[in-house]
Amino acid sequence: MAVNLVIPDRAAVHPVAGVEIGIASAGIRKIGKKDLTVFRLAAGTTVAGVFTTNRFKAAPVQVCETHLAPVDGAAHIRALVINTGNANAGTGATGLRVANETCETVAQLLGIQAQSVLPFSTGVILEPLSLEKIKTALPAAIADFSANHWFDAAHSIMTTDTLPKIYSTQIVVGGHTVTITGISKGAGMIRPNMATMLGYLATDAGIAAPLMSDLAKDLANHSFNRITVDGDTSTNDSFIMMATGQSGLSIQSTQDPHFEVLKQALIVAARDLAQKIVRDAEGATKFMTIVVEQAHSTAEALKVAYAIAHSPLVKTAFFASDPNLGRILAAIGYAGIDDLDVNHVKLWLGDVLVAQEGGRHPDYREQDGQRIMKEAEILVRVALGRGNVSDTVYTCDFSHEYVTINADYRS
Repeated sequence: MAVNLVIPDRAAVHPVAGVEIGIASAGIRKIGKKDLTVFRLAAGTTVAGVFTTNRFKAAPVQVCETHLAPVDGAAHIRALVINTGNANAGTGATGLRVANETCETVAQLLGIQAQSVLPFSTGVILEPLSLEKIKTALPAAIADFSANHWFDAAHSIMTTDTLPKIYSTQIVVGGHTVTITGISKGAGMIRPNMATMLGYLATDAGIAAPLMSDLAKDLANHSFNRITVDGDTSTNDSFIMMATGQSGLSIQSTQDPHFEVLKQALIVAARDLAQKIVRDAEGATKFMTIVVEQAHSTAEALKVAYAIAHSPLVKTAFFASDPNLGRILAAIGYAGIDDLDVNHVKLWLGDVLVAQEGGRHPDYREQDGQRIMKEAEILVRVALGRGNVSDTVYTCDFSHEYVTINADYRS
């Protein structure tokens, strides 16, 4: 059951000028399911992506990275094609052929170059993906093109998700009304760098191609690279940022006075889409925010945050609303900071100070911890007493349902 995941009304999802979406059923895993989605992007759209660090990168990820390789603006992406039901990962040379021929088919149908198409797949790993099913369904998806299909696309890219993940807003920047709309999917195999997730974020602002790669990485590092469900990094993780330039706002440099305003709005959007993945994590009943402050560096803060967020003992305690908070101290201790002085560490659960000076705070009472643990959204805050750097990770609990979902995933 998703934790406080709000789905915007269809009418509140703004189309992005320069983006059209078509959806069809290819029957890749389940007959009749809408499992094939195609984006068509207006000429001049700038695109950048961030992908999994898993060494077993899926075939579509490898093709995407090749097609996006020219970061100087030479990559002219005009279409995205997404299938669910099969990851096309662990499929070797055959998988690469399927991904490339999918791009070629889309290109022929749209009258563009194959290098202008980015393919994406999500689903079961180590199983062959049917090229024929995709090729057969592509004309129907293209015939379905509409600027208003973001809401439906959020549903069509789902796998074990229980709810669609959608974000949409409009802001005024430099006298121009700018639209930002995005969708994401993911519920399990979620870990930083990135997750078994797909994320697509578009704006009708214009952003110069040389800025896009660093911007996409920055957005990911504020959002999708700060979430974890189970510590498993998938083979297919992909986050794509698109800027069509149709609003009239054009940003050519990070020194542009409007760049930071737009960037912060995009970070809010990406973070919302990332948090929705955690809120809808497989079997999740609690949404936890892990804040580590007074660290010496970002890397150090993240070591501690992920040690807590990945601990099965911590996650199961949260599911049971059991304030067995020594598990959190243990995770801090084994996070990998060899010279950590535990006498300087403080631990809060919500507004309750639990531990300091190497042990339990004298005023802490278990009933106070249990009060916080019973809430659906919980803040864990750790001060290391080593510096002035802080960072945040979002995670969830482990429930019986997580085991059930993953035990029966291929059934």
